[in-house]
Amino acid sequence: MFCKETYIQRRAALKKYLGSGVLLFLGNDEQGLNYEDNCFRYRQDSTFLYYFGVSAPGLTAVIDIDEDRDIVFGDEMSIDFIVWAGKLPSLREKAAQAGISDTRPAAEAPSYLQQCVRQGRTIHYLPPYRAEHKLKLAEWLGIPTNRQDASVEFIKGVVAQRNFKTDEEIAEIEKACDITADMHVAAMKAVRPGMHEYEVMAEVAKVAYAAGADLSFPTIATINGQTLHNHSYHNLVKPGDLFLLDAGAELPSGYCGDMSSTIPADKTFTPRQRAVYEIQNAMHLAAVEALRPGIPYMEVYELSAKVLVEGMKNLGLMKGNAEDAVREGAHALFYPHGLGHMMGMDVHDMENFGEVWVGYGGQPKSTQFGRKSQRLAIPLQPGFVLTVEPGVYFIPDLIDLWKGEKKFTDFINYDKVEEYRHFGGIRNEEDYLITADGARRLGKRIPLTPDEVEALR
Repeated sequence: MFCKETYIQRRAALKKYLGSGVLLFLGNDEQGLNYEDNCFRYRQDSTFLYYFGVSAPGLTAVIDIDEDRDIVFGDEMSIDFIVWAGKLPSLREKAAQAGISDTRPAAEAPSYLQQCVRQGRTIHYLPPYRAEHKLKLAEWLGIPTNRQDASVEFIKGVVAQRNFKTDEEIAEIEKACDITADMHVAAMKAVRPGMHEYEVMAEVAKVAYAAGADLSFPTIATINGQTLHNHSYHNLVKPGDLFLLDAGAELPSGYCGDMSSTIPADKTFTPRQRAVYEIQNAMHLAAVEALRPGIPYMEVYELSAKVLVEGMKNLGLMKGNAEDAVREGAHALFYPHGLGHMMGMDVHDMENFGEVWVGYGGQPKSTQFGRKSQRLAIPLQPGFVLTVEPGVYFIPDLIDLWKGEKKFTDFINYDKVEEYRHFGGIRNEEDYLITADGARRLGKRIPLTPDEVEALR
């Protein structure tokens, strides 16, 4: 936790933004993995952590703006709990560290909220993303699960704060990024033909756990880099493979790192691998060079896509005008995702609120394939923390679909693309803070160029 003044100031800013009403924060409960007492790793809701700082299951919090009350509802430890888990700081003690003096039993939360409903007062809540959240809203507020429309003003108020990272938040993110960089370096040193993906995954996880951290999302560690979110680790690494790692560390505070790297299974890249890797590297460096306050991140995405098209033209895989190809969406055959996303206490920061509010300022998203996966489009501002992660992929099913539809034949040389259909995928990713006059990479620098990667092999 940060100092209690941090939480007091955060809540005060939110109250000022909303002006009136009751703000409801649903904490996360434990969730059984395969039976009730064998649970998934516990993770508190990030917005609950941001405003109240307490990471424990079974909590609900309320900011009653009209009555000027900040309340945490939850139960103190029973003797049964102490016997099995040991004695921990009390809820009252933990709440006090966030500047909360009003704690009440968990059973009082429904009656408090129902009284507010009877009084005709507005109860604001955020988008529910867990089953227990939806059930509580249905039971406590009488709102059916298919009609739980979150408060847009509440969302906008939280986004207006959490999008801008303070110095103490940046320090936490940088710690997570340092550990994340070490995770990737460990993989670069470990990958060898004859290993299974899960052996590399184990080396990566070891670094995070040894540093007192956890994983910020399910690690992608795969020789099938063309599958963007591949969470299987059972393939054998073979000579000639490319190994794609997308992994990050999460601190006990909840702040995250998120980086990607691509590693040859052999000591060096093949000439074809190096050529495609250099294109991806050029996309990445052009995007980083463009980072500055005021530039829309969609514009940076388009820049990276144009660099891709020019590189693919040099390899004979694409043709025509790069700007036209990107506008029409032809580049997405090789680059079907966005350039990056906000990052902080969530690795995709506040994604449960909807990208239209976090990354688009309420404006509609594109429906174009590839471009629609861009999570961040708004002009960058100092205090934003975001990822830069362009990629180049050869996805056989997508190639077959577009080729069969004769799609973008003015821009794509499908006969030449066929020569690369089993190439795989390449992605490299770093985390950046937007500053007053540009951007600063967060965390240690991981090897980025082909020569730097090969130097660790």
